[in-house]
Amino acid sequence: MKPLVYLDNAATTAVAPEVAGAMRPYLEQLYFNPSSMYGPAAGVAEAVKDARQSVASLLGGVLPSEVLFTSCATESNNAAIFGAVRARKKRRHIITTAVEHPAVLEPCRDLQRQGWAVDFLPVDRHGRLDPAVFVRALRPDTLMVSIMHGNNETGVCFPIGNLARITKETSPEILFHTDATQTVGKIPVDLTGDLANVDLLTFSAHKLHGPKGIGALFVRRSTPLRPLLLGGHQERGRRAGTENVAGIIGMGEACRLAARHIDDADSIRALRDRLQSALKERIPWLEVSGIDAERLPGMLSLACHFIEGESMLAQLDEEGICGSSGSACTSGSLEPSHVLSAMNLPFTALHGSVRFSLSRYTTDAEIDRVIEVFPRIVSALRRMSPYWDASKGAPRPGVMEEAGESSDSCDP
Repeated sequence: MKPLVYLDNAATTAVAPEVAGAMRPYLEQLYFNPSSMYGPAAGVAEAVKDARQSVASLLGGVLPSEVLFTSCATESNNAAIFGAVRARKKRRHIITTAVEHPAVLEPCRDLQRQGWAVDFLPVDRHGRLDPAVFVRALRPDTLMVSIMHGNNETGVCFPIGNLARITKETSPEILFHTDATQTVGKIPVDLTGDLANVDLLTFSAHKLHGPKGIGALFVRRSTPLRPLLLGGHQERGRRAGTENVAGIIGMGEACRLAARHIDDADSIRALRDRLQSALKERIPWLEVSGIDAERLPGMLSLACHFIEGESMLAQLDEEGICGSSGSACTSGSLEPSHVLSAMNLPFTALHGSVRFSLSRYTTDAEIDRVIEVFPRIVSALRRMSPYWDASKGAPRPGVMEEAGESSDSCDP
């Protein structure tokens, strides 16, 4: 059996051994409800308090009371968007982008169907947002801006600090939300520094070597927000339901570890860049999505012309290599990625996307294995493609024109 090479850390990460160890007592001996009045429960409540402090510290030292625990980033995003709408019903305009995660896109589309005006701002060929387009979208009735910190498919980072500053200078009444699910724990996220104008920020534990089923929503003090879940006093009345104590403890430990390892970004980036350079050298007609934009250190999104991502992933799986064709929430869909479509990726590459995402546990040997295997897979699949001339190692004459693309519209 081939050793597993796991390069799908943007979908989920391995639970760190220290995290599992911290959680175990709260699954076995310390199972008490933190809201109960007896002594052992008070100890559990204190542990939850400590975990909240660890999350707050990772976010730049915000107030622990500004950290709200949820079940996941999807719930956090929904709570931020719908909670803001319910708190400020007179404002009827929302700004987001065309490349957000579905956990933001779908709530915005739902509000649009209910009569809210929503601007889905475009991005350029490299996934970047034009600040001038953003400024023009701001209106007197804008309720909130929701723009992700780092894209979950390409790793392209948006200048959230600058966008939030522009928003507040335009009107302090406009709420600014960012989905930081892919960035917290991987790059510095400072809500008391460069992100001081962000009102709402969301992320989840399982993207930074914590457990699944636990997320967080940062709500800056005095931000108007109505609760999404009612029926209990938990989380200061902002999110009803008995706390997921073991999950919270695990998230707190994951955040402590992430703070300790934040400088690992440089070594992770070096591994990513080595993989990127080697594959570009060995595979013709291969594009790196967002290559000219600022990207997360561990994210590599590739678009292979003339073949399908599903076939590549199936063959990678046979070799014991785990990758993705994009967001884990949409990878089962036969539709092309909405992110790559918004970036105007050439038609011949739109279905040929593969995402490799690294973590602090990724090794040189694993990168070597992908460099060895992936070019061979691409070559074999292209030999079966009606669009590829295997004898020449190039696309069949006229293919680009048939697809409505010019041969210089992509990077061979």
